[in-house]
Amino acid sequence: MGLHMVKAVPTPEEIRAAHPMDKELQEIKAKRDAEIKKIFTGESDKFIAIIGPCSADYENSVLDYLCRLAAVAEKIKDKVFVIPRIYTNKPRTNGSGYKGMLHQPNPEDKPDFIEGVKAIRKMHIKAIRETGLTAADEMLYTDNWPYLEDILSYVAIGARSVENQAHRLTSSGIDVPVGMKNPTSGDFAVMLNSCVAAQAKHTFLFSGYEAKTDGNPLAHCILRGSLSKSGRSIPNYHYEDLKYLAEAYGKYKLVNPACIVDANHNNSGKKWDEQPRIVNEILHSRRHSDEVKHLVKGVMVESYIEDGNQPIGGGCYGKSITDPCLGWKKTERLLLEMAEQL
Repeated sequence: MGLHMVKAVPTPEEIRAAHPMDKELQEIKAKRDAEIKKIFTGESDKFIAIIGPCSADYENSVLDYLCRLAAVAEKIKDKVFVIPRIYTNKPRTNGSGYKGMLHQPNPEDKPDFIEGVKAIRKMHIKAIRETGLTAADEMLYTDNWPYLEDILSYVAIGARSVENQAHRLTSSGIDVPVGMKNPTSGDFAVMLNSCVAAQAKHTFLFSGYEAKTDGNPLAHCILRGSLSKSGRSIPNYHYEDLKYLAEAYGKYKLVNPACIVDANHNNSGKKWDEQPRIVNEILHSRRHSDEVKHLVKGVMVESYIEDGNQPIGGGCYGKSITDPCLGWKKTERLLLEMAEQL
């Protein structure tokens, strides 16, 4: 047998009991969740910025970044609602490379999932306590969700997971917005069908139980660009793409039609410094069409303290060890300019 059970990991209940969310932090999350819900249902016209490192790596630099972000978020809060990216799981196209803090709480050390589940929960809680911001994370594995279900304000389903039945059904039991990315093929039908599944009620096996879900009315689309057969990036953030998605939404029985546009990945061709230009084009498209404005609720931006990326152990504080990110100075300017345009 090629699958070997190494050691048992503490249950979500055990981890939550050891590292609980106190009442003050629960109240912060409840208030933010209510405001985010209003944006997705159309009751609020604030614009969402889901922004932060490609992957959370070192706690000190991540929290440093988040404190800077919180200061800017306060300045623009009347127009822009900031949701920090604290992505603790990192999908890898070919399985190699840093897989995130859950896998390796110390990127320069060997994998340790027991310390990993503790580290990601402690960091998310510390981030709320120090900044007042509740975060987004990617649900790379459905088994991870219960460890953070009382903490996260936004969940993303990646391009390689969006067709997975377990991700779709688990998303239907989540009570915060879940963004379904288009697959790497770019197929809108796959993404929209994932939203249909997530908004519906289901009964299925989950973590050793027969589980039932209520459906998630806040499940929505994320446009992240696609890849051609030859491996060329094909963007899907242009005005015509947004209009097409608005029309496609009309063919599906979905409530709260909404879209977040990922300014990086295949939309930028992983050219991190193109993200501000792409965000500006999205904002222009929203000004040009009420239909697009009502559909596009926000953007995703990958940013950290320093521009670009580096290998693990590269030694540059606050520089991504996965995909390249927009540096802090450019990030701050982007957020302030974003608010001016809304």
